Amino acid sequence: MTTAAVIGCGDVSAVHFDAVAKLDGASLVAVCDTDPQRLAAAVAAYGVPGFADHLSLIEAVRPDVVHICTSHDQHASVAADCLERGVNVIVEKPLAHTLAEGRRLVEAASAGTAKIAVCFQNRYNATAQAMHALLSSGELGPVVGASATVMWQRGPEYYQSRPWRGTWAGGGGGLMMNQAIHTVDLLQWLVGDVVKVTGNASTRFLGGTIEVEDTAEFVAEHANGARSAFYATLANAFNAPVTLDVVTGKAVLSLRGDLTVSHDDGRVDVIPERTSDSGGRSYWGVSHELLINDFYNRLDETEPFWISPAEAEKSLRIIKDVYRQSYPDSVHQVS
Repeated sequence: MTTAAVIGCGDVSAVHFDAVAKLDGASLVAVCDTDPQRLAAAVAAYGVPGFADHLSLIEAVRPDVVHICTSHDQHASVAADCLERGVNVIVEKPLAHTLAEGRRLVEAASAGTAKIAVCFQNRYNATAQAMHALLSSGELGPVVGASATVMWQRGPEYYQSRPWRGTWAGGGGGLMMNQAIHTVDLLQWLVGDVVKVTGNASTRFLGGTIEVEDTAEFVAEHANGARSAFYATLANAFNAPVTLDVVTGKAVLSLRGDLTVSHDDGRVDVIPERTSDSGGRSYWGVSHELLINDFYNRLDETEPFWISPAEAEKSLRIIKDVYRQSYPDSVHQVS
């Protein structure tokens, strides 16, 4: 039996609890949260011991896997503590709230034998998997360029319910770190490593509520010579579907929920996305459970999990580069 614990019992923990409950051969043995009310609710809901700090949990229970669902500023420090004690980790995105903390977690992951996964679960979407396979095969010709948009809506109440979200210290950023990072990750994973970014982040809508950005754009140059354009905002009237288009020498791949591949010879292929009956919010996607299952199935393998801290650091660096250009007189935003 593989034992599991969840550290951080806020919103996104629901999909982690659900995934563990569905896993054959896995058992939830403890929960942790610094908020007494959330901790008490989780203890009552899942019937396991609760702890106010993660080190006490590890010492008392010694789980095989911990799921880290805390605020962004706690991701790297809690994950590093677990890895240093030989405990396997699944940590929510982003990798860390600063570049320095992200680098610390990359080094901690490489120094030990415990495994760690970062939750870029959208890589497990049927559409993303199909896009990656097609682009990697070379059958569509070289990648010419790409574009992506995240046109979502968040109001003041979203930030007031979890005040760390709207701060540099707690979130490490705003829209780019908390919502659009999944699309940034897909863009660089599908098109190729990014070697240069020119962009801007700003607050256009929520200036009276948050100190971080709610709107951002950038142009990225990729190592393979492709160019991509990105735009995201939380000022939209509703949560529109994320868009991601990739142009190759022989086709155009368009992601709008489902994936449409329009070939130059007139053929059109449509790959549908999976649907989910989990309790998670629709904008979280459908693939948390797939990533978590895959991680548990690979625990006995010697090589690192494929969505590692080193892999997750790529999107963190892109975002922090945009912040560096947007806030040149500030240090803590990009450190």
